[in-house]
Amino acid sequence: AMGQEEGDKGREAARPEYQSGFGNHFESEAPGMEGALPQGQNNPRRCPFGLYAEQLSGTAFTAPRASCQRSWLYRIRPSVTHAPFHPVEFPNRNLVADFSQAAVTPNQIRWFPFQVPHAPARVDFVSGLCTLCGSGEPGAKDGFAIHVYTLNASMGSACLANADGDFLIVPQQGALHVRTEFGRLDVAPGEICVVQRGMRFSVDLRDGADAAGGGRGYVLEVYGAHFQLPELGPIGANGLANPQDFQSPTAWFEEGEGEFTVYHKLQGQLFSTKQDFSPYNVVAWRGNYAPYKYDLSRFCPMNAVSFDHPDPSIFTVLTSPSVHPGVGAADFVLFPPRWSVAEGTFRPPYFHRNTMSEFMGLIKGDYEGKIGGFAPGGASLHTCMTPHGPDAGTFERATQDSHQVPARLADTCLAFMFETDRIPRVTPHALAAETIDKNYYQCWVDLRSHFDPSVEKENAQRREGGGAGLPLDEA
Repeated sequence: AMGQEEGDKGREAARPEYQSGFGNHFESEAPGMEGALPQGQNNPRRCPFGLYAEQLSGTAFTAPRASCQRSWLYRIRPSVTHAPFHPVEFPNRNLVADFSQAAVTPNQIRWFPFQVPHAPARVDFVSGLCTLCGSGEPGAKDGFAIHVYTLNASMGSACLANADGDFLIVPQQGALHVRTEFGRLDVAPGEICVVQRGMRFSVDLRDGADAAGGGRGYVLEVYGAHFQLPELGPIGANGLANPQDFQSPTAWFEEGEGEFTVYHKLQGQLFSTKQDFSPYNVVAWRGNYAPYKYDLSRFCPMNAVSFDHPDPSIFTVLTSPSVHPGVGAADFVLFPPRWSVAEGTFRPPYFHRNTMSEFMGLIKGDYEGKIGGFAPGGASLHTCMTPHGPDAGTFERATQDSHQVPARLADTCLAFMFETDRIPRVTPHALAAETIDKNYYQCWVDLRSHFDPSVEKENAQRREGGGAGLPLDEA
């Protein structure tokens, strides 16, 4: 028992190690467990070291080979070894997957930063999830949900498996330590991680973050297709999010015994069970269905170098494709620090009505489209065809001559967007949140008319007289 405890502590103390690549077929054995992977087959009559072979399938067996995802886990005890599941004793009523009773609204919505819980309340990732909006039906494996999380406690001896879909987690405050059956991931603000359907995982606060203010962030959950890299088209073979910058964990396991709680999310409902061994008892694994992380500073943005503002799709990091070619059921789009050099161009995001719905979050800094009104840890939602764009102050500043020189969009700012082809419904508790900005619409009230036909008439007269008209950006 003493040696076992020391082994567990040693594995816990070491920092996570990673394997690089997106969608790769990986193999990994925990340190000191060389030979744990079967050779020449996946499911031998007896596995090395007396382990159990267990397959985790992320797609149907008959999915086309190019999209088929599965992994084999070699574990000390199989995950089926547990008592029956029961509904949890603390129903999280803010966690929703049924949007039939949620609100439909064409109004622009903005939330101020969501409040992080404080002692004596103890809130972990599972109890701190709050659904803001969504669409579709997880039972049909179609649709999405957008959540925020706030927490001040680690999950400890509890884990969660989400049978409804994939979680894309965007920390905004507080570094996370994510334990999974495949290994561990350290995920700080400025990074993301994706934990796919069915994978058991625990979210802990890293490096004493609980004492330094807890944690907060955003979650995009997709019920349908797994995330993939967007097609690059004429961009070529390189750019945006490069495959080599994604990292999956290496095998790591816990051998300890005790009482462990397994939460299971199915069609938005939480169930739990107890087992007397750690869910993280996978000594080795192989396959292409694994969690991963990505450092957003590695994103290689493309931008206009002559004129006009490119569409935000050029900043897509990951996409969950819909049944319509080229249309994302849900996209993760990043607005990173970069140079803005377009000439004679209104450089902030343009005024827009979009068939897609746009949810925006801010990790840090001031967003270029709404300086001062959109705070880190807050969010905004503009649904299908709802008008939106820069506020009045941003418009006035951006139309001045001083904005025509090359400018660096601040390294201190990091914003993102969840964009979806589905039309989201907003949950009642999101509309009733204390942090909702009831005066959001007023940021556009001061957009005054600049209409003056006389300028163009003067230009026409100058041209008729053989002179040059005023450039449009000086008119």
